[in-house]
Amino acid sequence: MTDVMDAAVMHGPGDIRFEQVPRPQCPDGGFVLRVDAVGLCGSDIRNLTTDSRRGAYPHIYGHEVVGTVAEVSPGVTAYEPGQRLYVYPEAHCLKCDYCRAGHHEHCTDVESYTSRPGGFAQYIAYTAKRVERGATFTLPAGVDPVRASLAEPLSSTYACVENIDVRLGDTVAILGAGPIGVFLAVLSRMRGASKVILIDVTQDRLDKSGAFDIDHRINSSTVEPVEEVRRLTGGLGVDKAISANPTTAGQQQALAMTRPCGTVVFFGGVPKGALTEIDSNTVHYNSLWIYGHYGANSMQVQRAFELAIDPAFPAEAIITHVLPLNHINEAIDLTRTGEALKVVLKPNPEEK
Repeated sequence: MTDVMDAAVMHGPGDIRFEQVPRPQCPDGGFVLRVDAVGLCGSDIRNLTTDSRRGAYPHIYGHEVVGTVAEVSPGVTAYEPGQRLYVYPEAHCLKCDYCRAGHHEHCTDVESYTSRPGGFAQYIAYTAKRVERGATFTLPAGVDPVRASLAEPLSSTYACVENIDVRLGDTVAILGAGPIGVFLAVLSRMRGASKVILIDVTQDRLDKSGAFDIDHRINSSTVEPVEEVRRLTGGLGVDKAISANPTTAGQQQALAMTRPCGTVVFFGGVPKGALTEIDSNTVHYNSLWIYGHYGANSMQVQRAFELAIDPAFPAEAIITHVLPLNHINEAIDLTRTGEALKVVLKPNPEEK
């Protein structure tokens, strides 16, 4: 096995170079994974194109990882070479107050994946702490690792619609037609929503959602979205509105288009320091619930994985581009322009 590997290495904001770097050594008590597929996440793009590490470069990002075990440390019995795994990026301690309360997403002793080299490389190493804590899932025979890589972004959206109890007969508006917005739309329909409305400022993104069972698509750059949602719901508004984009305007619109006793979700994070102006009388007199969503608990992570690899889930329609890792800069451009809905990268050549 060679001592070097190919990787997409960030050297600064927007400076991502495909180059050879030392292959990771197997940590004591850990294992090394050969990366078969790694999804490109919106947070990856944000991190890669801004000074996310405050000058601490070079660094390798990538956290939507599926791969094959290449090496295990002596004494590790939970994994064996050749085993194909999906690895959830965060290793929760399962012992802190939040974990014991079922809120693993707020674990106070989580192993931060952003501090270690990630999956935009041919190999990635996992520590003994990961072996101890798990959050790894074996792929059944015949499951495409590209499909399985959707399990990570699916986990948070799965948790969101479960936590707000999207149910039979609900009307749901989703502001943002990127991969997360599409996940939320698909899952809302699967849970029985009678009307799903997708809103975005970019027509190309809305057009990309044409393969999915969505009742109405609103281009909010040409139509006032709150008025249109009211019109489509007979003046009532929606039961649930989910702001799945990084803007304060989206959060304000979500509040304004929700009917009395409805639920408003702030899903997409906004830039640090940005503040959303809220008419508290609207919240008060309309008895609105405002829910901030982040992450997923351990059971939701497992269920999202099971759904991602289920043929009933429309993975092929969501993944619009599969590219080799050395096309990562092209993948970023395709995603930012809306030409791609979801890009998955393959760091290693196909095995014969």
